[in-house]
Amino acid sequence: MNKSIRTLIAGVAFSVAGSATLAAECIAPANPGGGWDFTCRQIGKILYDIGQVDSPVQVTNMAGGGGGLAYSHVVNERSDDVDLIVAASQATATRLAQNAYGGATADQVRFVGAIGADPGVIVVAADSPYNSLDDLMGAIQSGEDISFAGGSAAGGFDHLKVLMLAKEKGIEDIRSIKYIGVDGGADAITQTIGGFTTGMTGDMSEIVGFLKSGEVKALAVLTEERVPGFEDVPTAVEQGYETVAVNWRGLYVPKNISDERFEEWGAKLQAVADSDEWKEAMAANGLAPFTKVGGDFQSWVDGVIADTEALSREIGVIQ
Repeated sequence: MNKSIRTLIAGVAFSVAGSATLAAECIAPANPGGGWDFTCRQIGKILYDIGQVDSPVQVTNMAGGGGGLAYSHVVNERSDDVDLIVAASQATATRLAQNAYGGATADQVRFVGAIGADPGVIVVAADSPYNSLDDLMGAIQSGEDISFAGGSAAGGFDHLKVLMLAKEKGIEDIRSIKYIGVDGGADAITQTIGGFTTGMTGDMSEIVGFLKSGEVKALAVLTEERVPGFEDVPTAVEQGYETVAVNWRGLYVPKNISDERFEEWGAKLQAVADSDEWKEAMAANGLAPFTKVGGDFQSWVDGVIADTEALSREIGVIQ
């Protein structure tokens, strides 16, 4: 398994000074409440609060196709819109790697950067009989009727998290594990709380409210060390699993904007990353520091896509 997929906590910084303010719209390619929605609303709010845009950022939720509807919309209808930013993540890269967007490729947009990593989590309802990751994986191994909901399509990053854990447990027929892909983490966790699935596979930011309200219990966070602020959630690593999977949070913009506009968006995203407001948002929502902004981010994403494709073939998600 490629190291860059298992551990995505790394950072480089890139900054561009002296950019003009822009009116802005941020498309969240999912329903309200999920990770992409969080990205748009938090980054959008901070952009305005720190004076990087001169009016509040409009957030548009555009669920469909696991992000494919928004991707197609940007590529085909708004390819030169200088005021548009779109929430992106490792899930975006995964779907591009698996050709889930109907032939769309990463070079049809421009990836601006990522400024936070959302740790993967496995959660169950508060009244679930399963109290550890090994309890849950053991139930799958013994043939119990176990199912998961996630905010990615089947074969997407949320699904891959479960398959990686199952593979480590020694479960042979990992493709038989039941998985329901829905539009965003909020819908996925609702499936689990409502008793329609055994567990939810997603990201820390998607479960914080539910965790604090006591509606779910987190069996594992998929980081190397426990997440600050959520020290009571054990890692999969300390439970005997090597799987580390984090979901970077960032933005892409239309392909046909100018280099100048692209660099301006890079500078604005870097300003958000450097702000106290963003540091507070990360701490409040269980995000790990992760900053890659600027012109080299697209090539980094290309590398991640290649690694994800290889991992998907290894696990058998794609042929």
